[in-house]
Amino acid sequence: MNAPPPGRRLEPDARRAEILDAALRIYADRPYADVSTSELAREAGVARGLLNHYFGTKRELYLTALRILLTIPEEAAADLPGHTRTERVGAAVDWFLDTVAARRGLWLTVGVGGVGVGGVGVAGAGGDPEVDRVVEDADETAADRVITALVPGHDPAADPAADVVLRARVRAYFGLVRAASREWLVRGSLDRAGVRDLLVTTLVALLPSPEDR
Repeated sequence: MNAPPPGRRLEPDARRAEILDAALRIYADRPYADVSTSELAREAGVARGLLNHYFGTKRELYLTALRILLTIPEEAAADLPGHTRTERVGAAVDWFLDTVAARRGLWLTVGVGGVGVGGVGVAGAGGDPEVDRVVEDADETAADRVITALVPGHDPAADPAADVVLRARVRAYFGLVRAASREWLVRGSLDRAGVRDLLVTTLVALLPSPEDR
């Protein structure tokens, strides 16, 4: 891991982003409980007090890093390549799998029901409430962006009941995403190509076809 040289003067937004990048690098390989605030500050090339200034606590920094990991960036959803829906879904799934591979450790702690901030499995009963909220918020945002990117012309106001069902289907799909990731990363029962095929085929099938709208 390459920490930035200490002592550089950065604008607040740039410094905050740099600290977040450092947290994502460390948590990609190590669980929350094994990482100290001092290590995070050292990786970011800042004093511990500056880390606390921007994020308050190690926990809040971790939760912010989770939001970044679990939230599909608007630009990633808006700029999907491909002419057909299947091609665009494939591009979205490829983006997700690349992200998971790069942040494997952090994804395993939350994305597939591993150990959350409080040491309790997030995907099961009794998960950390704040982590649960991060996951739920990320699912809502992702549902919005998936529908916007892959169901062009969708108008929630035109048929509110159908919109509720569509959003529920997409959110349920994210449960499959997490389960498939577990089969790939933890059990080794699926390889990346198998996960990709499963996720692409399922998402294409659950989205409404143009003639349905």
